[in-house]
Amino acid sequence: RVVAVDRDADGAVRTADEARAAGAAGAWAETADVSDELAMEKLAERVTSEHGVVDVLVNNAGIGLAGSFLDTSPEEWRRVLDVNLWGVVHGCRLFGRRMVERGQGGHIVNTASAAAFLPSRTLSAYSTSKAAVLMLSECLRAEFADRGIGVSAICPGIVNTNITSTTRFAGTDEEEQQRRRSRSTQWYGRRNYPPEKVAEAVLDAVLRDRAVVPVTPEAHGARLLSRLAPKALRGLARLRPPL
Repeated sequence: RVVAVDRDADGAVRTADEARAAGAAGAWAETADVSDELAMEKLAERVTSEHGVVDVLVNNAGIGLAGSFLDTSPEEWRRVLDVNLWGVVHGCRLFGRRMVERGQGGHIVNTASAAAFLPSRTLSAYSTSKAAVLMLSECLRAEFADRGIGVSAICPGIVNTNITSTTRFAGTDEEEQQRRRSRSTQWYGRRNYPPEKVAEAVLDAVLRDRAVVPVTPEAHGARLLSRLAPKALRGLARLRPPL
């Protein structure tokens, strides 16, 4: 049984419909903004009341933000941290507590990013948010281990989703925003790594209780470099992106 949550009501309904079509015993749509603590509290109460304590929680909501550190406003920092980090904190706290109180175990999956391993001259806010999600996942994995609750951090890499169509580019006007979004979308489209493979990695992480799961080849490479050749990775971070 699946409960699909999105701040876009139509998106949640589409996901629930697709889950039923794929064979889910039941699927329901809920609307909530993960960055809104009160909305998430109400969501957790409603889901628990109507469907019971979740067995698997997937914190997947995220937004993109690119641009230099000095061009990124405090408001842009807050927005990306509110969604990418605080959204995960709210989900883990509210649904994780109910898993602990139930006492029957469970699993939490948090979507981080290959950016969690990669310093970048143009992704300071986004990379910081995803590195925080990775560390939060590691901390919760340690804390919840004796409760029978696994925690996994998924680090996808460049995947063909619609995140590029909504990514903000700090320090640019609207025309330049649209140009860069179009370029990014084309690049991700040419790469064409399907999100279904990320879904398979999520399932594998739950079934095998894996801690950190790079998905794409570049994600595997970034993690390997971060462990074996961090100096080289810092050097690569100084290169200007093609955009």
